[in-house]
Amino acid sequence: MLMGRGIPWLTPRVVTPSRKCEDFQFMTTRTLWIMALAGVAWAQSSMEGNWQGTLDAGAMKLRLGLHVSKSDAGWKSTFDSIDQGAMGLPVAVTSVSGPSLHFEMPAIQATFDGKLSADGKEIAGTFTQGVPLPLTFKRMDTVEAVQRPQTPKAPFPYDAIDVSYENKLGKLAGTLTIPRGAGPFPAALMITGSGPQNRDEELFGHKPFWVIADYLSRRGIAVLRVDDRGVGGSAGKSSQETLDAMVADVLSGIEFLKSRKDINAKKIGVIGHSEGGTVGPLAASRSGDIAFVVMMAGTGVTGEQVMYRQAELVGKSMGVGETAIARNRAVQEMIFRAVRQETDEKAAVGKFHAEWRKENSADPPESLVSQVKVMTSPEMHSFAFYDPAESLRKVKVPVLAMNGSRDVQVAPSQNLPAIKAALEAAGNKDFQTVELPGLNHLFQTCQKCTLAEYSAIEETISPQALDLMGKWLTQHTLR
Repeated sequence: MLMGRGIPWLTPRVVTPSRKCEDFQFMTTRTLWIMALAGVAWAQSSMEGNWQGTLDAGAMKLRLGLHVSKSDAGWKSTFDSIDQGAMGLPVAVTSVSGPSLHFEMPAIQATFDGKLSADGKEIAGTFTQGVPLPLTFKRMDTVEAVQRPQTPKAPFPYDAIDVSYENKLGKLAGTLTIPRGAGPFPAALMITGSGPQNRDEELFGHKPFWVIADYLSRRGIAVLRVDDRGVGGSAGKSSQETLDAMVADVLSGIEFLKSRKDINAKKIGVIGHSEGGTVGPLAASRSGDIAFVVMMAGTGVTGEQVMYRQAELVGKSMGVGETAIARNRAVQEMIFRAVRQETDEKAAVGKFHAEWRKENSADPPESLVSQVKVMTSPEMHSFAFYDPAESLRKVKVPVLAMNGSRDVQVAPSQNLPAIKAALEAAGNKDFQTVELPGLNHLFQTCQKCTLAEYSAIEETISPQALDLMGKWLTQHTLR
């Protein structure tokens, strides 16, 4: 997905469950306290229990849980990121001193310092992971559980097998769901969005690729979903992959499917979401083995243009004024100028520093420097300056391009017309571009349609999106 990747607004990055807590960005102020000895003993005994709070990270609001206990060995605790589906994360250091609680999670570079209220019902303090943010935990009998009713549940009317295959970049691992009965079956290879994603493209406890695989395999279509490099069972590191390397991985997956007797080698296609919706057509333009392409919020213009519009729409959804949006655009343009011809991180940061100092008396904030560094990664650099229309003009196979009308990350008004124009230029006679009303970038039915709403919505993917995809694929693979 493009979330957190588009240099939109300078808010802390959020973690995806597939990454557990490696990139969970949110740090610490020291709490001063004075308490009588009797009060100290009371506060310590009251610190045990289950606690829940909501971290307001600007574009995102995340429910967090904390479980504190005490034994002869001392204090210990575990941590939950409820909306991200990451539960029971280990806390390396838990210390209680009077009414003050301190914990550290070095694996995610996070700390918390808080003070227990006199009535023992709240712990108010600061959570820090790169950026200090206020956080108040409230005592709960139990921490809330994330509700994801569409997550598939057994028994299944298809077989699901763990598979792996390799190319020169190393091993790739995934799950293949195969309908039962007489084959061979048509098949779809799923392609995730930007950033490290597991085979389910898991985010905030949602598992959209599993939901799609379940939906299609119940209807006679095999589906292969694969861990990104560096996630799960796949070797490597996804941020070090260019679009070309991603295409190589896709084509390896196609070859794997072709090798199976239960798969119809002439009816293998790709379904890509967000950045994956850009990789899919690029792969199809280079291989005659791809029979169809489904683009879910795929792009039709350069990543740079997508990210400019993304920042504008995200800003407006957060209530940011036009003046601030314009200032943010100017900073974005400065960053892109610095990285346009520089893939070397140090050189790009140097260029950005030099241009920033021409207009400002101080050095740029570290948060902006971090954005420059992100943009020099092979993945983001190749995406930012690649024009997907180039590959779309070579795609002759059937294409379904679908977007949500309320998508603030890959705007349908910017991308669907460009996709249509490129496919028409290709002479493609079998394609469909569809804007689905009321859906966001994840194809959820949304109300405010902000980034913060992703985790709050129980729906993983709208039935209208599943129905459109299912009917289109049935028409193109089973008839």
